[in-house]
Amino acid sequence: MSSPTPETDQEQSFLSHLIELRQRLVRAALSVLVVFLALTPFMKQIYDLLAAPLTATLPPGTKLLATSVVSPFLVPLKATLLVGFVIALPYVLYQAWAFVAPGLYRHEKRLAVPIIVSSVAMFLAGIAFCYFVVFRLLFPVINSFAPSSVSFAPDIDAYFSFVLGMFFAFGLTFETPIVLVVLTRLGIVSVDQLRGARPYFIVGAFIVAAIVTPPDVTSQLLLAVPLCLLFEIGLVVSMVLDRLFPRATGDDADKVPTATDAS
Repeated sequence: MSSPTPETDQEQSFLSHLIELRQRLVRAALSVLVVFLALTPFMKQIYDLLAAPLTATLPPGTKLLATSVVSPFLVPLKATLLVGFVIALPYVLYQAWAFVAPGLYRHEKRLAVPIIVSSVAMFLAGIAFCYFVVFRLLFPVINSFAPSSVSFAPDIDAYFSFVLGMFFAFGLTFETPIVLVVLTRLGIVSVDQLRGARPYFIVGAFIVAAIVTPPDVTSQLLLAVPLCLLFEIGLVVSMVLDRLFPRATGDDADKVPTATDAS
């Protein structure tokens, strides 16, 4: 009886990784689906809450428009799915972590849990900042530019697309400190290199803000300025961590625990 060849072992390992990946993806999708189904009785309330920053700036009695026949059903459905994804995000990230964890080094595993927790917290903080600060300042400014002959009542589908883009823009923006800490802790970049890149980052922040936000100064500043501040926060945190917990060097620091090491 012939023994398995290295090629066969690699194929089996690859297939096992694919099977595990499928299982992780299914679990993540099911978690979003379960939360979504639990929220479906409140679809109307969820969209009303999402539209509150805009409707508060409209004249009394003015409502958003639904220009498509199915919009009154589909748009609140999509809004509920978005909320379900945000609520299930910690579990989705845990599934991603559980899939990649076996291939990480010991010092990388120590970073994983704090990174997952802080990433979720910062993403939610970005969404909250967008909803409670940016929208409250942006919509009155936009409404003030509407001529008296124009009735400002956006379509609900267009409004949801705008909100979705803004949420992800600010959610990803608030991940900046996490990204910088990860890059420095893994030794990809140093704190000195980040300091040197500060002028380029500031210019890039304003370019990104000009691309992903509406063409008004208010919204661009509300994205670019926090992005620069978050860069500074990430820089300070990286510097403090480097002083308190110097990065381990050498083969032993990166070695994955084995049965021989345990014995």
